[in-house]
Parts: sequence; structure tokens; C-alpha cells
Amino acid sequence: MKFTAFLACLVILTSCNSKDPEEKIPHLEGYWEIEKVEFSKDSMRTYTFNETVDFLDLENGSGFRKKVKPQLNGSYLVTNDAEQVETIVEDNELFLLYTTPYDTWREKVLKANEDHLQIENERGIIYHYKRFKPLLNNYYEAE
Repeated sequence: MKFTAFLACLVILTSCNSKDPEEKIPHLEGYWEIEKVEFSKDSMRTYTFNETVDFLDLENGSGFRKKVKPQLNGSYLVTNDAEQVETIVEDNELFLLYTTPYDTWREKVLKANEDHLQIENERGIIYHYKRFKPLLNNYYEAE
């Protein structure tokens, strides 16, 4: 009886931890500010200020990512450079496949929710992002 109860608890715990990776996709879109980069367990760099943020735009699993520069009036300086992005689910994990005229690479999405994003590149470097919030949010909007 104890073994059956233990087995039932084990099944419940493992099923709670195994989420569908496609549930992360709706959280990817938007403006993301880098918080820190984890080069290894012993080596990390934190960022207190960023001049640029990443803008990710996806529709039906594909889109683009580009760097944008937030302005004090709430607008963004945007360049024409963009990386094409495609979401891929493989072995129950979510990957982002990037394509430019010069290269193609992929990164694994470790975490994606409303406020945080963690991505691991092919070299094992983990990028921690937080949702970008403008300093003067809604400052110039009419009331």
C-alpha cells in the first residue's frame, strides 16, 4: 500500500513539472531587457542599465527579433536590421531558430512567462531577461 501511494505521488509530481513547451510561445512577444548573463555557474554578469532592448514579434510561430533603443517620449529608435525567428518544439523543448543573411543558429527557451524570459544559446550561456517597462510609461498619452 505504501509503495502504491509513493508511486501515485511520484506520477503527480512529475506530471506537474512537465509542461507543454508550446505554452511558452504566447509569452515571447514584446520588449525584453537583459538582466544578467550566466556564462557558467561561477561566472555571471548583471546589467543595471541597457541602452537597447530586444523586440520580439511572432505570428503563428514565426516573426522577427530586433534591437530597439527606447526614447524618453515612449517611442523607439528602430533600425532596419532584424533576425528572422521561428519557434520549434523538439524533444518536448522549445527552441528559437534565428536566420540572417549571414548565419543561422538556435537557442533553447528555458523559461517564458509574463515577466521573465530565459534563453540558453548553443554554447550553454544563459540569458536572463525581464519585461521592459518604459521610464515614462503613458507620459504623453491623452487622458
